[in-house]
Amino acid sequence: MSAGVGKSVLVTGAGGFVGPHLARALAARGAAVHGMGLGGPPASFPLASWCELDLAGGGELAGAIAAAKPDAIVHLAGQSSAAVSFQDPEGTFRANVTGTWRLLDAVREAAPRARVLVVGTSEVYGPIEPGTRVAETAAFAPVSPYALSKAAADRLSAAYADEHGLDVVRVRPFGHAGPGQAPRFVIAAWAQQVAEIECGRSEPVLRVGNLEVTRDISDVRDIVEGYCALLERGGRGEVYNLCRGEGVRLASVVSDLAALARVPVRIEVDPERLRPADLPYLVGEPRRAREECGWQVRIPFERTLRDVLEDWRGRAGLGDGTR
Repeated sequence: MSAGVGKSVLVTGAGGFVGPHLARALAARGAAVHGMGLGGPPASFPLASWCELDLAGGGELAGAIAAAKPDAIVHLAGQSSAAVSFQDPEGTFRANVTGTWRLLDAVREAAPRARVLVVGTSEVYGPIEPGTRVAETAAFAPVSPYALSKAAADRLSAAYADEHGLDVVRVRPFGHAGPGQAPRFVIAAWAQQVAEIECGRSEPVLRVGNLEVTRDISDVRDIVEGYCALLERGGRGEVYNLCRGEGVRLASVVSDLAALARVPVRIEVDPERLRPADLPYLVGEPRRAREECGWQVRIPFERTLRDVLEDWRGRAGLGDGTR
């Protein structure tokens, strides 16, 4: 794709955590942003249009794509929680595999020249050797229904690029956090608890799951800059990790967050917060995105933690929040 994200960009799953951040980044580059998702558009969403549609269900998907006339499509839609996938594996596969298949098939019909950025996950790699960084060439070894569904969607996307000539770029983001994230994800869940404790609505106990894991965590605002870089400069048919390239233990993360609390809190493991399966260590190799697209993480992790906590303080009525 030539320089620029495109004049018209369609974002599926635009009402989720990442969608509003991405829409702002695209609009700042002069793109008309067309959103697609369940329910109505988020507040303050910079939109050219909005289409309420379930990708995996009914609805005239090709017609909706044709109406947006996209130069590019960013496919965020899907079920994004590994924990939820153990409770509803069938729904997870429907959202992540059937939804991706229907989207790519509709793109063939309605916008065959559009660049399609298919957003996957680092969890497809499964457990890796501690102290190493996993690259895009590594074999898949998913340990959750979510990761397995994303691995299938990744392979499906590669097949559509190879067999139908679509301009597909696959991306495997590692963990990311930031303002606006739902509390089903770990850092947001902890920040919500801290805010509730600070305003006196909860006892001073921060309840956590398995802390003996290491993750590669970036700021969502860096990740969406990565998506824009891939729309502009990513290689057709290629796949890219987006990550910091450094690991952090969740035990350290929760301690740092507790230290930011305005009141003393203690940390306790809650058995109900433990996953049936987890990855002890997952850190990525970001070299390809840096060398081919000029992208790298820039926001310090400490700032991300502060901003997430301020966001939840704002939701709890303790401040204006950070968005």
